[in-house]
Amino acid sequence: MSEWQLLQRRVDVAAPPSQGRMKRTKGRVRSTALVALLLLSLPLAFLAALLIRTYTFEPAAGRQPPTRGAALAANFTPADRKQMLGALQGAVRIPTVSRSPTDFNVSALQQFGRYLPKVFPTVFSSSFVHHEIIANYSHLFTIFGSNSTLAPYILTAHLDVVPAIKEEWEVPPFSAEVRDGYLYGRGTLDDKLSAMGILQGLELLLKRGYKPRRSFYIGFGHDEEIGGNNGARNIASVLKSRGVEIAFLLDEGSSIFDGIIPGLGKQVAMIATSEKSSATIGLSVTALSGHASIPPKETSIGILAAAVSKLERNPMPRMFGQGPERGLFEHLTPQLPFPMNVVMANLWLFAPLVSRMMEKKPSTNSLVRTTTAVTEFHAGIKSNVIASSAKATVNFRLHPAHKLEELLQQIRQIISDERVKIKVLKSSPPIPMSSYEDDAFGYQVIKETIGNIFPEVIVTPGLCTASTDTRHYQNLTSELYRFVPMILKEEDIFRLHGVNERISVRNYEDVVRFYFRFIQNSDCQCSTRL
Repeated sequence: MSEWQLLQRRVDVAAPPSQGRMKRTKGRVRSTALVALLLLSLPLAFLAALLIRTYTFEPAAGRQPPTRGAALAANFTPADRKQMLGALQGAVRIPTVSRSPTDFNVSALQQFGRYLPKVFPTVFSSSFVHHEIIANYSHLFTIFGSNSTLAPYILTAHLDVVPAIKEEWEVPPFSAEVRDGYLYGRGTLDDKLSAMGILQGLELLLKRGYKPRRSFYIGFGHDEEIGGNNGARNIASVLKSRGVEIAFLLDEGSSIFDGIIPGLGKQVAMIATSEKSSATIGLSVTALSGHASIPPKETSIGILAAAVSKLERNPMPRMFGQGPERGLFEHLTPQLPFPMNVVMANLWLFAPLVSRMMEKKPSTNSLVRTTTAVTEFHAGIKSNVIASSAKATVNFRLHPAHKLEELLQQIRQIISDERVKIKVLKSSPPIPMSSYEDDAFGYQVIKETIGNIFPEVIVTPGLCTASTDTRHYQNLTSELYRFVPMILKEEDIFRLHGVNERISVRNYEDVVRFYFRFIQNSDCQCSTRL
């Protein structure tokens, strides 16, 4: 066999394996292309799923309540409006200040009790209304309806206010001065507008001959700002002792927010279905005292100041999405523009992103986590004496998912100094979330009435970031709601317990309209559960 033939044979023999390798190579190429296609299609499919959920998303209890025509329209005459404003001004001028359980203005509370019959004579003379004083300074009104088969409800508010430093205000805090369409004064937002609005609405209804069908109660506590342990607690105890069963409660605690929710151009009426609990924590340090000319390396004040600084620089962990605030943003989803609607419809994925965005503003940061506020610091007796002790008070408002035991452990870890003694001075237990489903009578009546008076406003459930008197009524009903239809912009948030507290005259008229309509809407014999 020639060399050429041998070479040809070798080529022929080698040919089949080469073809096999080519086939295997082609197979691997096809497999790689298929994997790449799958990898590329997965994000697209994921994005499609997000978009489908966004544009088909419907929050729970999203049905609009039925709109009924009111028996009496909330149209007020100039004389009505003048009387309404004058009544609120008179209430604001009475300085019902509460500083502590042992320091509150008794004479002002007594004066307020004498003031109410003067401005609401029809309420106090009506055969449908029974009024009584509870715990010396609080007020309980029983309004008798004609249909005893309808479960009653209760409207609550409080009469006391926090102190105000006159020098810090543009106008005297108890002058009730009207300036540029706003009524200034302590209590115009928290919470005399609610108390006066409720009675004003009832006064106008009774003057127009309205006869309530559903019985209801009005309870005004006198010490909410210092815990409500005498006012609201005793009102609730009296009702409980009489065997009263309540369908729902409506108190202060939330409002209509204007420009506060990021990415939303509309006003939002948030009905708070729960509230934050609170814990007041005392921090104390004891160290050697002495002459200021021979100071130690660290003083009691320095040690405590460092601990307080650590707490302020290390906020509590974000817990957004683990409480009733989730319902708030789910309800807002259909109103938000792209891509915010995609984010809010898919909080299971984007909750961390949303919480980081919200924590940038104090008004929304409080929805994200347990907040930390250093409220008191006491130390020192003289400028040239080193203080032997220092004390501070820190107020925490707990997110509903945050337990007190967890909070205390985190405080110890953050401070990380055994010289700082930590003590729970006061705490309140968490409040269960009330229903906002389509068959929740109280929630739906509130929602309907908001729609009657503020038709352009979005209504959502939400979380009250402060504490209210509602916790004292838990033995009467599980349906506890917090809402007053005052309109708050970002700047107004800081007027609550701050300086230059005010409400627009027009907004107060709408507050009265709200209660005027609410009492009528509550008279319905609805199919929703009671």
